Amino acid sequence: MYADGDVPGLLRRVGAADLDRTVTMMRRLYPGREIEQCGGSNLGDGVYPPEGTVCAASWPDVEVIGDQEVMIDAPSQLPEHVVAASTGRRLVLHAMHSAVDWLAFAVWEDGRLVRSLSLSPDSGIIENIGEPLSFELPYWAGDRPADVIPRPDEDEEPYPLPFHPLELGEDALRALCGFVLEGRPEPDDIDTDSIRLHGFRVWDPHGPDPAEREAALQRAMEAMGPPRFFSLGPDGSLIERDGL
Repeated sequence: MYADGDVPGLLRRVGAADLDRTVTMMRRLYPGREIEQCGGSNLGDGVYPPEGTVCAASWPDVEVIGDQEVMIDAPSQLPEHVVAASTGRRLVLHAMHSAVDWLAFAVWEDGRLVRSLSLSPDSGIIENIGEPLSFELPYWAGDRPADVIPRPDEDEEPYPLPFHPLELGEDALRALCGFVLEGRPEPDDIDTDSIRLHGFRVWDPHGPDPAEREAALQRAMEAMGPPRFFSLGPDGSLIERDGL
């Protein structure tokens, strides 16, 4: 998100985003790409659109982009032209993936990176730049330990991080952007259903055609046939069985 100040405060005051203004922003942020309008989304769902799709909105004081392409492990490596577009403004990046407990967020002020954190239990701390922000302090102080209970068939090893990334991620999202996705909403949180984002398909004209790639994926899935299920036999061999 690009903003001329406090992101949550600005988002609370937005109305419908102008399409032409949003298209102009998209062409600035995706130079050399083909851009085609498609169905939009609300703020809650649009922050993680399907691959090859961007959900975006531009208002005079704040701009929002949801795109898997910018959800990178090391936020400090965000493309230079994307950061340059934030000159004179605040740029906030936030990304989470619940399947691997990964979190990354970063804040730039007038094009200068002031804070970046990226971590997951499998990779550890991937990037940690700048001083922790106020909402992070209870986590680093040990006041918000990860409450992870292992499955019965797993060894009871301690969680490899001092806190759960997704818990910090929701607090980061609220503090930086004014809303949450999976945590318990608070009365002052922004109603993400009320903010609409325009949708765009974005692709490299010199790369694979998106429709052809989608068709190839569909053909590969059809060629795989129905799923097969196995259980472990007494001697350690795999025994095929019917259904779940």
